[in-house]
Amino acid sequence: MAVRYLLDTNIASCIIKGNSPAVDRRLVKVAMAQLAVSAVTEGELRFGAARLPHAARLHNLIEDFFLRVAVLPWDSAAAQHYGRLRATLEREGQPMGNLDAMIGAHALALDAVLVTNDHAFARIKKLKIADWTKEPHR
Repeated sequence: MAVRYLLDTNIASCIIKGNSPAVDRRLVKVAMAQLAVSAVTEGELRFGAARLPHAARLHNLIEDFFLRVAVLPWDSAAAQHYGRLRATLEREGQPMGNLDAMIGAHALALDAVLVTNDHAFARIKKLKIADWTKEPHR
């Protein structure tokens, strides 16, 4: 089964901390094989944990998360999308943080839905976005 959803750092953090019932409800409806994070997101999560060296519980939760969710390497296809994306955003006067641009480019390269609640990603044309922190419309 192909990766369908790429989890952004903020959503991965919600899953790790268990602090979003809406995210938890969406998560149980998706096969784990359809979920992944970018290696860029792994780096962001590990950086956040490294800033809190005495937070043993958080470190354990992060390690458990990485046992369950695939981490996809940031590869040449992602780099190609990144180069075009960053140039386009800068040309349009809407630059974004490099790590966010890398994650967005990775989702584009995978043709995956980026699961995020960061509105900055809306600037990326053709990027499919889902915000699992919001309840789905009925």
